[in-house]
Amino acid sequence: MDAWEFGLAVRRWRDRIAPETVGVSLGSRRRAKGLRREELAGLTGISVDYLTRLEQGRATSPSAQVVEALARALRLGDDEREQLFHLAGLAAPGPGVVPTRITPSVQRLLDRLSNTPVAVYDATWTLLTANTPYDSVMGETSTWRSLERNGVWRNLSGLNTRVVHTPEELQEFHAGLVADLRLTASRYPSDPRLQRLITDLRAQCPDFIELWENADPATDHDRSRHKIIDHPEVGRMTLDCDTLVVARDDLRIMVYTAEPGSEDAERLALAIVLGTQSLVD
Repeated sequence: MDAWEFGLAVRRWRDRIAPETVGVSLGSRRRAKGLRREELAGLTGISVDYLTRLEQGRATSPSAQVVEALARALRLGDDEREQLFHLAGLAAPGPGVVPTRITPSVQRLLDRLSNTPVAVYDATWTLLTANTPYDSVMGETSTWRSLERNGVWRNLSGLNTRVVHTPEELQEFHAGLVADLRLTASRYPSDPRLQRLITDLRAQCPDFIELWENADPATDHDRSRHKIIDHPEVGRMTLDCDTLVVARDDLRIMVYTAEPGSEDAERLALAIVLGTQSLVD
């Protein structure tokens, strides 16, 4: 790995990103022409300290996941993405591994939904990106690290969530997540990252083994459903949660909406405004 060239490339590409294109508010006192380190770190899901060391050439051997996250946050094209992997001493992921690439066409779709809560997951239910409205409604995601970014692990570990489930709904939801993960494992049997995730789930989530052994991937789990969100400032709201699957890229795009003109729509809009204001402050 050429650590200095890698860091230089990241800094150069960070400086050229217009903050508003990635959902970052400009603010009245902003002087940086591109993204600040803390903003790129938040978009990438790594710490500011680690990003600083990468940019200064003091950290070597970033993982393929970190390089992919940087390429995604920096909006790199295919050639630049391949160059970033090359500078990291890695080969760009090929067939046989779970895709984590957000293609330009998918990114354009996300840009069109910039005022709607949207999160994108890969086929293992690992969070790739979430926009500002999503964080405003569901809670901050930029501080999540490693396993915290995996939806299966977060749910089975019982971490705090703003989604309200009945016990029956929660059981069905967990079963659906694990069944979908098992289907993913059948498509990517040689992906080492996926195998590590399954090992971690077995070791850390007591319910996972039974759910895995009893999973029926053939079951049609509903991808469109109502979710009750208990927001700390605006109260409870019932939203439609639709999970759109990008077949070719094997991504899951989770979109939250409300019936126009409804009380839930008003609360959703207020939550987004309050969240955006808190991020600016």
